[in-house]
Amino acid sequence: MSTRTPKGLEELGLENIGTVYYNLSYDELQAHEINRNECKISSTGTAICDTGIFTGRSPKDKYFVDQSPSNEHISWGNVNKKIDKSTFDELFELTKEQLSNKNIYIMDVYAGASKESQKSIRFITEIAWQAHFVKNMFIRPTEEELENFQPDFLVYNSCKVTNDNYKEHGLNSDVFVCFNVEDNVAIIGGTWYGGEMKKGIFSMMNYWLPLEGKLPMHCSANVGKEGDVCLFFGLSGTGKTTLSTDPLRALIGDDEHGWDEHGVFNFEGGCYAKVINLDPKSEPEIFGAIKKDALLENVVYDENGIVDYASKSKTENTRVSYPIEHIENHKEDLQAGHPNNIIFLSYDAFGVLPPVSKLTKEQAMYYFLSGYTAKVAGTERGITEPVTTFSACFGEAFLPLHPTRYAKLLGEKIEEHNVHVYLVNTGLNGAGKRMSIKDTRACINGILNGSINNATFETLPVFNLKFPKYLDGITDSKILNPINTWENKEAFDETVRGLAQKFIENFERYQDNGSEFDYSAAGPQL
Repeated sequence: MSTRTPKGLEELGLENIGTVYYNLSYDELQAHEINRNECKISSTGTAICDTGIFTGRSPKDKYFVDQSPSNEHISWGNVNKKIDKSTFDELFELTKEQLSNKNIYIMDVYAGASKESQKSIRFITEIAWQAHFVKNMFIRPTEEELENFQPDFLVYNSCKVTNDNYKEHGLNSDVFVCFNVEDNVAIIGGTWYGGEMKKGIFSMMNYWLPLEGKLPMHCSANVGKEGDVCLFFGLSGTGKTTLSTDPLRALIGDDEHGWDEHGVFNFEGGCYAKVINLDPKSEPEIFGAIKKDALLENVVYDENGIVDYASKSKTENTRVSYPIEHIENHKEDLQAGHPNNIIFLSYDAFGVLPPVSKLTKEQAMYYFLSGYTAKVAGTERGITEPVTTFSACFGEAFLPLHPTRYAKLLGEKIEEHNVHVYLVNTGLNGAGKRMSIKDTRACINGILNGSINNATFETLPVFNLKFPKYLDGITDSKILNPINTWENKEAFDETVRGLAQKFIENFERYQDNGSEFDYSAAGPQL
């Protein structure tokens, strides 16, 4: 076990700290998880934990302290809710009381592979598997880097504490995930879900980077042998991890990236993949990554530790986190050049969007700001079945600034680097069946090898989306035209118009931001 004491321990505000387990090794963490009865071990040597009643994020319990100067930049509303400084201070005291008078785990890690954009983050928790999760998901400093580690931001995870006075505070529930931008502190209470730590830092990167003229992105990324880079935007469950994990292309990362003047860089040092219905034949790289040092969440398993990946009895949001080194073909420095292709992944619950469409720059801006998809069951608290939504920039829940700030940066970079943009539907067809991974991969391959540009295109009425009539590898080329999957053509036309109306109504919120952001003409027209 590391005997080093982290610098700044006395500044944490904790009393009577017991043993500090500092940046433990994977072997040490697993021993703690077993001895503390926090985890079981699967037949592949993977630790298995349960995250309690919360198997997804609690977005309605996320708050930013309302104070200057951050309140001048934050886009306040349903996504970014205000909490006053005095309430935050009360919750901070609760948090520190919970973490005092006991042994704690401290993990010092980095967010951002680019040294020019990197942030040093310190996590404090009393749960071994949460420290394990942090070790998996963030960039792990070397022993030499830990010698002089100075955190830029602190995260206190007091998952065992709840706010009994939440009604008096005017908050949503006894759960709280709060950010104090000026003091560089976040506090978590009432929820054990590890994803709150991951997405909390992502939210902060989404605050810091645009102020430096850099674009933070909710996307996965990979790079080909010739150096061609592809970005995959999409909300949880749309296929970012699955589709970017490709044996023929090096994985840069599966979820969170930045784009600066040098190119693309990963925020993280690991991957966080959904494992519901995981199939080793269609997703061999992810299946192979589930081994020692990985961490499974909320899966069902038998007395021999054999996991039933098809079981939804705990949640549909079963997941695994693992260090990116578990993917054999990954980019070691987690960085690459500027993108050649950008793919927007949408889970279309209506069976309207084609499996793949080629977008103009104007359409790219429109669909980026629209962020159409469906929230998949279990991903968030209270979501039990797919719910259609519009999430700006394919990640509105993590955007502290106004969505047009990110769209402006994306548009400038698409223009500067002549990037091709596509919309890929990984959701349902007209028969109510989800697109097969095989067919979706064929669409992706057509984009990456450029063959899609040689195809003959048709146009989807109302949406004016151009889609290919034929692509190599597609099981049946007829599915490329969504109308062919509908038995009732009149019902298809009605559904197209109904979905178009939803797009139009959603985009009205961007009409007051000046002509620079008026891309409504690139969307569906009724």
